[in-house]
Amino acid sequence: MAYGALHEVASGGNGAVDGAAAALFIGGIAARTTGKVVWCLTRFDLFFPALAQVGLHPDRVIFVECDKEETVLASFEEALRYGGLGAVVAELVRLPMTASRRLQLAAEKSGTLGLVIRRWRRQTEASDFGMPTAAATRWRISVLPSEPLPVPGVGRVRWLAELMRVRAGEGGEFIIGACDGQGRICLSSDTADRPDQARQSFAVS
Repeated sequence: MAYGALHEVASGGNGAVDGAAAALFIGGIAARTTGKVVWCLTRFDLFFPALAQVGLHPDRVIFVECDKEETVLASFEEALRYGGLGAVVAELVRLPMTASRRLQLAAEKSGTLGLVIRRWRRQTEASDFGMPTAAATRWRISVLPSEPLPVPGVGRVRWLAELMRVRAGEGGEFIIGACDGQGRICLSSDTADRPDQARQSFAVS
């Protein structure tokens, strides 16, 4: 995910589990940046201990709680234009093409990483995710069964990361280990056994 660009992430399903995975995927990416992170939202329901577990500690985050989506978009754009931030995150139901172009230009000008989490209150709203935007990449994150262990217990959480769209490139599917305490993902052993996908996964991560 390039700096100075806009990136979209959504959950692979309509449930809270996949939605949480998408938020943690974003949190891990933001954690690997340097500087403060601005997070714009309308629903203040983030679980801070989970964000800290993927390396994004609350003392790095400036939360901007907005009353409506239009305010989220305006705050997101203003933060992107400000510069000097590690990343700017926005939780949105819809991302119109015109708005996404403005956001992409703002990210390019400041060199800031722009991250959009698409969150829907109703399943009917999810169809908007198929509409074109100016984002450089579009991802969908789903939860998979945890990595099997040779002994009884629960292994590392795994996600299916689907790269739905990438500018001047090809999409793909990647099985990854969930973000660790530094926000880093890892290749799943299932993927690592397949050399062709392993090379793609390293390029993405």
